[in-house]
Amino acid sequence: MTSRPAFFRHQLAPALICLGLAWALGQSQWLQRIEDVTLDFRTRFRAANQEPPDPRVAVIGVDDDSLQRFGRWQDWPRRNHGLLLRSLAAAPAKPAVVGWDVLFPEPSPDDEHLVDGALALPGRVIFAAYASDDAPLGAAAPDELAPDLSQPIARIEGDASTLFSAPYALLPVAPLRSVALTAFVDTPAGADGVRRTVPLLVRVKDQVYPSLALQSVLRFWNLTVADVRVRVGEAVFIEGKDVQRRIPIDAAGRILVNYRHIIADYLARGLAPGHAQVAIGLHQKYVEHKEPGLPVPDLGGKIVLVGLVAPGLSDNGPTPLSPETPLVFVHANIIGNILGEDYAHRANPFVVWGLALVVCIAGLRWLADTRLRSYATFLVGVPMIFAAIAFIAWQRTSLAIPLVAPVLGFGALQAYAIGRRVLAEQRKRQAIEGMFGTYVSPAVVGQLVKSGEPPRLGGHEKIITAYFSDIQGFSQFSEQMPPAQLVELMNEYLTACTDVVTEEGGTLDKYIGDAMVAMFGAPIEQEDHALRACVVALRVQRRLAALREKWRAEGNRWPGVVAKMRTRIGLNTGPCVIGNMGSRTRFNYTMMGDNVNLAARMESGAKTWGVYTLCTESTRQACEAYGGDRVVFRALGRVRVMGREKGVAVHEVVGLKDEVGGATRECIELFEAALARFHARDWAAAEAGFKASEALEPHQPERDPGVSSNPSLIYAERTRRLAAQPPGPEWDGTHVMTEK
Repeated sequence: MTSRPAFFRHQLAPALICLGLAWALGQSQWLQRIEDVTLDFRTRFRAANQEPPDPRVAVIGVDDDSLQRFGRWQDWPRRNHGLLLRSLAAAPAKPAVVGWDVLFPEPSPDDEHLVDGALALPGRVIFAAYASDDAPLGAAAPDELAPDLSQPIARIEGDASTLFSAPYALLPVAPLRSVALTAFVDTPAGADGVRRTVPLLVRVKDQVYPSLALQSVLRFWNLTVADVRVRVGEAVFIEGKDVQRRIPIDAAGRILVNYRHIIADYLARGLAPGHAQVAIGLHQKYVEHKEPGLPVPDLGGKIVLVGLVAPGLSDNGPTPLSPETPLVFVHANIIGNILGEDYAHRANPFVVWGLALVVCIAGLRWLADTRLRSYATFLVGVPMIFAAIAFIAWQRTSLAIPLVAPVLGFGALQAYAIGRRVLAEQRKRQAIEGMFGTYVSPAVVGQLVKSGEPPRLGGHEKIITAYFSDIQGFSQFSEQMPPAQLVELMNEYLTACTDVVTEEGGTLDKYIGDAMVAMFGAPIEQEDHALRACVVALRVQRRLAALREKWRAEGNRWPGVVAKMRTRIGLNTGPCVIGNMGSRTRFNYTMMGDNVNLAARMESGAKTWGVYTLCTESTRQACEAYGGDRVVFRALGRVRVMGREKGVAVHEVVGLKDEVGGATRECIELFEAALARFHARDWAAAEAGFKASEALEPHQPERDPGVSSNPSLIYAERTRRLAAQPPGPEWDGTHVMTEK
């Protein structure tokens, strides 16, 4: 079970830091823009499969047909608009509300036409106002609004100073304000020019007024601003006798528009007739009482908005649904949202980020150390599932779940997790390198790391070749040399020996004074470990010969015993216990077992046979199984070491096939023939054979420094002794070692 400190350090803290940074970045304008773009994409994706627009809302547009019939927009007289209002009033089924998204801020001789039209639809007409930071022609201060029919919203809870505001208002001319309501049509663009949130409330100095959409629904339900209560940063409450609405707003009094429809959707349902079509058609039918030349829409009981829709007119702008949207449809969408209580909501950030934290911690706790495929599935799958949830939530419930920042936080945390995993692998690699770097060659360390599995802790049995070496007569060195010089000599010698071992893929076990212990075949599997060990033994002997020449050439720097240095090497192949052994706080990678002891006896027993590299029969067989006749051996008979009841056949590792000369080969043939006569108790023939091979021995006591004997001399002496005192019938030629 994970401890609390470990949980905090490895899971909770990284998740909090990454998600916290992502949340902070999510508050930046540039990341919010990216988030807005993803929400726009969700909106357009949703629009492809949408219910039709609310039939209670229609838009009368100044379209291309209207411009062709009435001329350029800049030249339109207000009598055209008065004609529209009078025509709507002439129809038996009158619209419930006519809201104008067209400004009339300057006086005109034709204002009476609009006044007459508004009077024909008493209490149903709303003219447009526009908040302004400047005081252009026609702008008014709030105190000038008092005589108008429009009244400010009185019931405001919270800090109204945060609401969307301007010091001036661009108002309809006074005659229009006296006969109709006024409402604000501001649709300010976001930082990227797209209109996603729109003010439902506009504050002009200390007075708060409704937007066109809010005023329109109030009139549709025969309510006034007295039925409105505002809680800043939360909602606009409509509290009529028969109608209750809670419209969510932010601190600026803006609604997140739940865009559903563009002009094409209204046109397809006959809810977007042209200005000329309505004005002329209704007038012909209900005033002139003749068959209209244009189709006449039924606008009875509807909220009708009048605005500019023809391409190229100034009242177009980007929305999530289209880069060029007639802005009157922004108000139409908001009205549809309010009528159908179809509001867009932003997800509770505490819920979103809390769930993100849980998922991230779960990923760190249970998946960070899994296989790469499982982790990759998690890494890719979680953002995909989250994106799918965000799409579905917007599609079905209009819930805007933040997508970019949580995914960014998740990605940052996964980058951290991957980095931590890489670092852990690197540390594991370094641990392996630290554990074995001083024992084995870099190539072997590389294989250990590449295998992906650390060496098993504790002991396990494995067939290897054990290697022991020791300097002949080392006590003379310590007697004749000061400690510092002895250390220098031993460092040079052991470095040379260790380099050869590691170059052939061996593993250094330990140093014991002048002795060196190594193994072949562990920790990395090596089928030819016996061959490697034999080659190392021969290379060490050759390297030592070169060192003797070097030391001799250095003259009086070294005592004479140094130039005579010889090392004895023992090898044995068989099952051994391999692993990290020692205490729980300090251990060493080593080998143990009877076969290890036998290898050590081979090293000490080499002196008994007058050789410098001695191995067992098992090593020779294992070497020849993979190296064939690459290594030349000489059979030396059998030996029974202390602690063992049975004898083992032993062999001298003579040299590599390509390096063994003819004289040495002849020596081996004569020696092994004499050895056969020795075991047959033919003492005379054996002695003669050993005497013949002795002359060809590669190591001669009188000739080679440090050499005191060889196998032919030893067996010749042993043959003479047995000839003088023949052994009993139980004798099988096995030599019994009485020393370790």
